[in-house]
Amino acid sequence: MPLPDTLFCAQQIHIPPELPDILKQFTKAAIRTQPADVLQWAAGYFSALSRGDPLPVKDRIEMPVATQKTDTGLTQGMLKVLHKQCSHKQYVELADLEQKWRSLCLPMEKFRALLQLDPCEYRIEWIKFLALGCSMLGGMTARAGALGYTQSEGASPRPPEGLGTWREPQRQAVGGGACQHGEREA
Repeated sequence: MPLPDTLFCAQQIHIPPELPDILKQFTKAAIRTQPADVLQWAAGYFSALSRGDPLPVKDRIEMPVATQKTDTGLTQGMLKVLHKQCSHKQYVELADLEQKWRSLCLPMEKFRALLQLDPCEYRIEWIKFLALGCSMLGGMTARAGALGYTQSEGASPRPPEGLGTWREPQRQAVGGGACQHGEREA
């Protein structure tokens, strides 16, 4: 049935009962996340919402760090969002990771720079990508701690319980990097 050309009263408009709450939650998430491109971020937000995936939303608003010389777009909050979205998998498909990166309006040159540090064709070990992201922020140990990792004195940062670990023997078993065997580029 086509919509009437003119609306005369509120009774002619049907508003789904869940719409006001969806828009309210979306608005709060946009304010907390402060995306550079709201439309691109909104597409990622509603795609994740419709699939039941973790939303690309920061836990709280982040104020710019005065010591950061250049704005890379990548922050602890953005890494936490990616971690919420990807930590349930040991390996993350690069196409999926790229889509999540774009949804957060992060610069693609930074994504490519991270992947050049451990080139893979199809997927990368999530914990390794997270560590590379932390190192891009500077101060690996401090950043990892802020993301929920623990460190005993004199030891390397360890992931929280249940996230798995990246061990040297595992690294050797998969060809020296975080890619699964046979995925390493020549």
